[in-house]
Amino acid sequence: MTETGTPQTPAWWVYRGDGIPHNAIERLPDPPTWRPLQRGMPPQDTPVALPPADAGRGRVFQADRELVDVVNAALLLRRPLLLTGRPGTGKSTLAHAVAYELGLGPVLHWPVTSRTTLKDGLYAYDAIGRLHEANLQRAGLETSGGTGDIGRFLRLGPLGTALLPRRRPRVLLIDELDKSDIDLPNDLLTVFEEGRFPIQELLRLPPDQRSVQVQTADGGQELVTDGQVTCWSFPFVVITSNEEREFPAAFARRCLRYDIEPPGPERLAAIVAAHLGAEALEEARPLMEEFLSEQNGGSVAVDQLLAAIQLARAGADEDPEQWQDLLRTVWRHLETGP
Repeated sequence: MTETGTPQTPAWWVYRGDGIPHNAIERLPDPPTWRPLQRGMPPQDTPVALPPADAGRGRVFQADRELVDVVNAALLLRRPLLLTGRPGTGKSTLAHAVAYELGLGPVLHWPVTSRTTLKDGLYAYDAIGRLHEANLQRAGLETSGGTGDIGRFLRLGPLGTALLPRRRPRVLLIDELDKSDIDLPNDLLTVFEEGRFPIQELLRLPPDQRSVQVQTADGGQELVTDGQVTCWSFPFVVITSNEEREFPAAFARRCLRYDIEPPGPERLAAIVAAHLGAEALEEARPLMEEFLSEQNGGSVAVDQLLAAIQLARAGADEDPEQWQDLLRTVWRHLETGP
């Protein structure tokens, strides 16, 4: 049932997956009793504008009914959403779609590598820069600020920024977590469970100096008090994985896991129409059929299909022989065979 009693949009949904912005996030229920992250009065949000590129990515994303159900379950349960599937199936784009539709500001993007640590996501402290400024001040060469202005040398990472106290949740994309060191998923558990973390450099300050304005990952500034960042509304966390390895059971059970399947004919047509317009569908049919055939072997991603359609619409397919050579080039890098 919907808010108006119709069956198309269930009443419990906050995210609808239709790419139309709305304020349904305002009626997100309180967290479950086992996830009591909200503390005290709700903070006042400072609106954060969504960059045009983010808005464009979010507007055209095509979600099926099952995926929309899972997104809403993650929002209501305050649990991270672990997305698996082939490259190019839209795992990362989902985060932009949710942020765009629910008006949650720019996506906080944390790309993961084999060298990424938990602290990289929480915050960075430029100790060398602060020491250099202190030395300049002692030499009488620096007048831009005092050595006590530690906030100029502290920058919250994407995860740290997502955990700042806000009335509306931020959207955090942790991209390709399966590339991480084996310890990172377990290191994330405490932060996900508690919704808070300390900044050790601020805890070392005298109590009367622990209200510090720090830099954030999205270019803003926020006041951190008593050396602790504590979220009020748990962020909507999208974790992507190409399934290069399995995650520890303790981590996996704290996430909602969903495998995004490659699009079938109907969803593929909706994706092409959303990106290139309904008028592109008819001339794109041969390429779409070839794409679906190639996709069965796991070789081609949707963005490669869109690139091929764009080239064809520009006239690159006039010479059939040269077009096939160009098409192989456009689709080559995900091919599984020789």
